[in-house]
Amino acid sequence: MGREVPLAGFRTLLYKEVLRFWKVAFQTVAAPVLNAVLFLLIFAHVLDRHVTGYGEVDYTAFLVPGLAMMSLLQNAFANSSSSLIQSKITGNIVFVLLPPLSYREFYSAYVIASVLRGLFVGVGVLLVSIPFVHLPLAHPLWVLAFGVLGGAFLGSLGVIAGIQADKFDQLAAFQNFLIMPLTMLSGVFYSIHSLPPLWQDVSHANPFFYMIDGFRYGFFGQSDVSPWLSLAVVGFCFVALAVLTLAMLARGYKLRA
Repeated sequence: MGREVPLAGFRTLLYKEVLRFWKVAFQTVAAPVLNAVLFLLIFAHVLDRHVTGYGEVDYTAFLVPGLAMMSLLQNAFANSSSSLIQSKITGNIVFVLLPPLSYREFYSAYVIASVLRGLFVGVGVLLVSIPFVHLPLAHPLWVLAFGVLGGAFLGSLGVIAGIQADKFDQLAAFQNFLIMPLTMLSGVFYSIHSLPPLWQDVSHANPFFYMIDGFRYGFFGQSDVSPWLSLAVVGFCFVALAVLTLAMLARGYKLRA
């Protein structure tokens, strides 16, 4: 009695963030899975006999990991960004800022919850795809590494967007003009080797491409670029974004003003 519980604030905030999306899982998990399945059914039906992924890999099989990773990334971003903007608009962000919670614990709780939501959605997409396609799993550790790193990267980006935005339409602009184009043009629906040289070079400047390509490598053992290069790019981008996010939180930027 009376003793301080280590990391009590962090664990409480993490529990609150996980419970926040899990209580409405039909909307936050099931709905994105359904959207991905609709993409799968439409694109597989139209393009399956006309497009190939890697060599002999069936296009439907090629498509599934891309859709799973795209859904994972988008929902990891949505989790942290929507939570922060809702808390700011309703005013209950003060109940998170007042307790003796360090900015590192604050950041970690939001990002870990985002990773968990993204993983739930990504796994859901893979599971519901089983009746439609045979999907090998050549390197499961690569799948896990890129899933966690990608979710953490987008969770951090969501924290920045949630801090920066003052209303929902600003956050929507962030999603529609940055997150959506980068994910849709990252090789989810095609191999970049099918593009003209100029657009291949443009794709290499997109960090989302390396997340998708590395994640897909874990299933087929084939990729457009080396998985080690993808891991290095994604890891560097995550560290840089984490440092920026932590600096904003340490200053209390647009939170403690």
